[in-house]
Amino acid sequence: MATRAYVLIEAAVGNAKAVAERISGMSSPNARVVAADSVTGPYDVIAIVEADDLGHLGTAITDGIQRVDGVRRTTTCLVA
Repeated sequence: MATRAYVLIEAAVGNAKAVAERISGMSSPNARVVAADSVTGPYDVIAIVEADDLGHLGTAITDGIQRVDGVRRTTTCLVA
């Protein structure tokens, strides 16, 4: 996996733990969620996502994470 990012997730009220559980372990042939933890602070869940390239990373977020019930908004931080 060549591209890695931290995905900061805002969840619907009361859904942080469920969102983290649903996202944890998501994978496709070209991308996977390495970890997903519910946290305190301005975001509710932080996920680490790895993908073969930036395109697959974007698809994993838009077609995967953002479609999980309870996810309201994501912010992606690429690892340099």
